[in-house]
Amino acid sequence: MPIIGTPQEFHEEDLFVDLRQLYGWPLYLKCEAFNFAGSVKLKAAASMIDAAERSGTLGPDSVLVESSSGNLGLALSMIAAAKGYRFICVVDARTNLTTRQAIESLGGEVHVITEATGAGGFLGARLDHVRALCSEDERVLWLNQHANANNWMAHYRTTAPAIEKQFPGLDLLFVGAGTTGTLMGCARYFRDRPGSQVTIVGVDSVGSVTFGGLPGPRMIPGLGAGVRPALFDESYVDDMVLVPEIDTIRTCHQLARSGFLFGGSTGTVVNGAVRWLAEHRPGEDVTAVAISPDLGDRYLDTIYQSNWVQDIYGLDEFGLGTGPTPATSGVNQR
Repeated sequence: MPIIGTPQEFHEEDLFVDLRQLYGWPLYLKCEAFNFAGSVKLKAAASMIDAAERSGTLGPDSVLVESSSGNLGLALSMIAAAKGYRFICVVDARTNLTTRQAIESLGGEVHVITEATGAGGFLGARLDHVRALCSEDERVLWLNQHANANNWMAHYRTTAPAIEKQFPGLDLLFVGAGTTGTLMGCARYFRDRPGSQVTIVGVDSVGSVTFGGLPGPRMIPGLGAGVRPALFDESYVDDMVLVPEIDTIRTCHQLARSGFLFGGSTGTVVNGAVRWLAEHRPGEDVTAVAISPDLGDRYLDTIYQSNWVQDIYGLDEFGLGTGPTPATSGVNQR
C-alpha cells in the first residue's frame, strides 16, 4: 500500500479494461483517471510545475495561471494547494460546473469566458485573457500547456513505458488529442524505440482544428481545440480519426450500461478506436490499446443527462441507442 505526503504522488499506472466482450475487438483501455485529480492531466500538471520550480521561474510569490477546459485546471489547483501557490484557472462556459466548483474548493480562482472571439473560438478567447493577466502583473506565470514540452515529456517518461511493459507486442495505440501532450509523448516514445512497429492513431472531435479539420461547434470539454496546439507534430502520427460528438455520447452510454462510467474524452477515443479497427483491421488478431483520460462523474449533468442531450443534439434516450454516425479518418502512414 503506498503512503504519500502530497496528492500528486499517487497515480494508478497499471489498470487496463478489456473491451473485447463489449465491442468484439482485442482493445484494452488504459485507465488514467485513478488519482486525486481524477484525470490523465495530473501527470502534465506535476511535470510542468516541477520543471518551473527547477528552472527558478516559479517562486513563492508567483501566481500560476492556465487556460483549461477543466481537467488540467483541477490538477493544477490540487498541486497549487499542496505547495502553497496562488492559482487562476481560465475556463469557458462549456466547462462542467462540478469541475469549476472543485477548483474553487481547492483554493483556485476561476475566470469564466462567456463569448468566443474570432477563428480561435473559446480557446482563443481564453488565451487572450491569459495574456492580459500576464501583462498586468509580472508575478503571473503562464505554464502554457499547449506549448510546454514538459507536458508531452510526462507521458514519454510514464504513460508510454507503462503501456509497453504491459503489452510488449503492441500493434496499435489510440490517443485522444486535446493539447496533444499525451499523444505526442506516447508517439515520440514509440518512435524512439528501436524496431518499434506500433501504429499511432490520434483521435479528436469533429469541429476541432488540430488535425486540419474545419472549425465547428463543440459542446463537450476535453478533447479538441479551436487553435492548433504548438506541441502537435503530425509526422509522429500514422493516422487520425475525427468523431462526431453524438457518437461520443452514444459510446459513453454503451460503456455505462456495461458498468463503466467514463467521461467524454474516453467515449471519443473508444469510438474512434472501434471505428478505425473495423475499417482498417477487420478480422485481424491485433493488440490494441486506447488511453482513457477521464471518468464520467463530472459529466453527470451533461452527456449523462437526457434533457441536456436532447436540447443540444435533438436525441432522446431511444435515439442514443441507434447506430453511430461513421467517424472520418485520414491516413498518414509512415
